[in-house]
Amino acid sequence: MRINVLQHTPNEGPGAIQSWSNDNGHEMYVYHPAQFNGVLPTADETDMLIILGGPMSPNDNDDWILNERELIKELLSRDTPMFGACFGAQQITKTLGYPVTKGPKEVGWAPVYLQNDVIPNLPDEVTALHWHEETFEIPENAQLLFSSDCLKNQGFVMGHHVIGLQFHFEPLADNVREMVVNDGSYTKGSLLNQTPADILQVKVPSENKQVMYKLLDYISER
Repeated sequence: MRINVLQHTPNEGPGAIQSWSNDNGHEMYVYHPAQFNGVLPTADETDMLIILGGPMSPNDNDDWILNERELIKELLSRDTPMFGACFGAQQITKTLGYPVTKGPKEVGWAPVYLQNDVIPNLPDEVTALHWHEETFEIPENAQLLFSSDCLKNQGFVMGHHVIGLQFHFEPLADNVREMVVNDGSYTKGSLLNQTPADILQVKVPSENKQVMYKLLDYISER
């Protein structure tokens, strides 16, 4: 399977998603549309689409953001497996015609709570990394998957092949360090009141990688 990853900023890479791809013998191609003149894969060469986070907003009018949504639209029509994290999840909902709006600013570690059992064997509570201040609406034909203490709409599952999360399960320890050293100033004003040092002191929960694998297993099943 060819997995195409849309990475929007250098310090938010695929992390555990790449581990899952390697462990399952897939081929991963990483695109950087924000840095390389909007280069995107075609729908025909995409067996799974991963849309990662970034500091931009789906409400921005950059050509590559709009073109990315055209790709998402085509892949949704084909029922292609798709996973979006943060900006990526917002792009999916924006493609479907739902607004992305300002929400509570959450930056740091905080629990998320499972809201339904449509995906088997997920834990009821997981401590995840949050790095956002915008939020999406849950699409009408999707189900709420996770909520947090600060924000209800933290994740959704749509059908059997689309998942969007406002937070991050994918970062491994090195990824967290990369996010913090490059974007640590973003912690200011967060409701979680965590400093960059506070975030770095937390060991990435081992179950985050396990949950990420289960989510990818779920959307890749036919």
